[in-house]
Amino acid sequence: MKKIMNQPTDVLAEMIRGIVQANESTIEQVPNTFVVKQKELAKQVSLISGGGSGHEPAHAGFVGEGMLQAAVCGQVFTSPTPDQIYEGIKSVNTGNGVVLIVKNYSGDIMNFEMAKELAELDGIEVGTVVVDDDIAVEDSTFTQGKRGVAGTVFVHKILGAAAKKGLSLDELVALGNQVVRQLKTISVALSGATVPEVGTPGFTLAETDIEFGVGIHGEPGYARETMCSSNEIAQKMIEKLEKAFSWENGEKFAVMVNGLGGTPLMEQYIFYQDVRKHLDRELDVVFSKVGNFMTAIDMAGISLTLLKLEPEWVAYLTEPVAHTAW
Repeated sequence: MKKIMNQPTDVLAEMIRGIVQANESTIEQVPNTFVVKQKELAKQVSLISGGGSGHEPAHAGFVGEGMLQAAVCGQVFTSPTPDQIYEGIKSVNTGNGVVLIVKNYSGDIMNFEMAKELAELDGIEVGTVVVDDDIAVEDSTFTQGKRGVAGTVFVHKILGAAAKKGLSLDELVALGNQVVRQLKTISVALSGATVPEVGTPGFTLAETDIEFGVGIHGEPGYARETMCSSNEIAQKMIEKLEKAFSWENGEKFAVMVNGLGGTPLMEQYIFYQDVRKHLDRELDVVFSKVGNFMTAIDMAGISLTLLKLEPEWVAYLTEPVAHTAW
């Protein structure tokens, strides 16, 4: 295993220190926690997300005005503990309440719910939006139902812009749930991810194989096939998404091509132009993002997220933010 690090046990603490130092004008670490928060908080509903580390830039890379007010970082591929989440909630509560954006994994659901209950005992109003955009499989490792993956970042952006505009906690939860219903993701892996403290990949693929539907922690997918061209991969993934959406010609969509950590941007852009070749025959793609938004450490692979848009969501997606990760 070759990784740029010091001790595997120090990865989380040192990573957070680096993130904060690199963005010290806008974010800070809550003392004695693994919580990254926005320095200057507006009088609005605050948004918190988080989960296991190893998915950078998610979630700490999206902390700041117009997106998240805090991110709670767990150990690599491990949910943050309830006490950490609780501290995060308290650190960004401005009196307007807090919305938790939670990916659908059993540990995250349980721990964020426990933290919510603790905060409510303090009189803090807390709402929850659960993201389950991965259509590959149901009831996979770590979860009951569909997994939450890269589409979560679209939820961050839309709710972040809406919160800045002044929507209430209940309005934000309703909006978040509506976005999640119209959000679907599918992925393909070319190699597994290596957790630093383990030192070996979570799964291995033959040189000629790829796996469709793998999760962001290396959870099993739905099909292992022979490596094929970018265009063929795009076609297979879009066919799966089309069945899930049952879309009609001309509907407006946002597209996210997300690298899983070990895929060069060159390949991501090649894949994106293949995606557009297929989508442009039927859909009106009005917003796109290409890059690394929710990774799986060093996994080689890519995910494709589609969001069926409501008219006002385009303005939320295009509202400027300062985060380099977006």
